[in-house]
This record gives sequence, structure tokens and C-alpha cells, in this order.
Amino acid sequence: MADKSNDPVVLWQNMIGELEKGFNAFANEAMASPQFSKLINQVGGTTAGAQSQLRELMEKYLISMNLPSRAQMVSMAERLQSIEAQLNEIKAMLHQVHGNTAALNPASPATRRPPRTKRPPQPAEAEQKG
Repeated sequence: MADKSNDPVVLWQNMIGELEKGFNAFANEAMASPQFSKLINQVGGTTAGAQSQLRELMEKYLISMNLPSRAQMVSMAERLQSIEAQLNEIKAMLHQVHGNTAALNPASPATRRPPRTKRPPQPAEAEQKG
């Protein structure tokens, strides 16, 4: 077996491990400082402001192109879902009413028998065969 002290893979793994330990120690020390948290808060505030400006810019652009905004699309989707729910309720009520009338009226189309397709032989045909 090769000597582990001269193995390049082992040396590389040791070096990476030491770099990770050093970076973790530096990051923990930096995060513990109040300046770091202040900087992160400023960056977060700046990002939120930029997102807000971008949202407003996109809305103005969509309006100028005569296209609906995201909020308008969400509103339309909610209204469509409401309409579909109402239609489903109406369909259920119609099926219920149709079922009740079919039970009360036995001559209704739902209870009629299908038309006869096989006819009895005509008297002239019976004489020719017999």
C-alpha cells in the first residue's frame, strides 16, 4: 500500500478540511458582529425596495401593452372558480329535479322502452312461407 502521508488525495482532503474550518470560524465570527446583521438588514431592505419598483414598472408596462397584470389574472381565476362552483351546484340541482320527475312520471323519456326493431311477419309473408 502507498504511504498515506505522501498520498495526494489525502493531502488534498486535509487541505480542504482546514480551509473549511477556517472559513467556518471566520463566518461565525462575522455573523456574531452587530455590523454584519446591520449590513444584512440593509441589503434585505434594498432588495425589497428593488422588487417593489420592478413590480410597479412591470404593472405600468403591462397596462401600456393592454395586458392584464398578475393581480388581475389571479382575480379572474378566482372569479372563474366561483362561477364553476355555481354551475356545478346548478347541475346537481337539475339532476336532482330530473331524477324526481322521472320517478313521479313513469311515461317520462327516462323510463320508456326502446323502439322495437324486430317486427312480426306480415300476413302475406306468412302465407307464402307456409
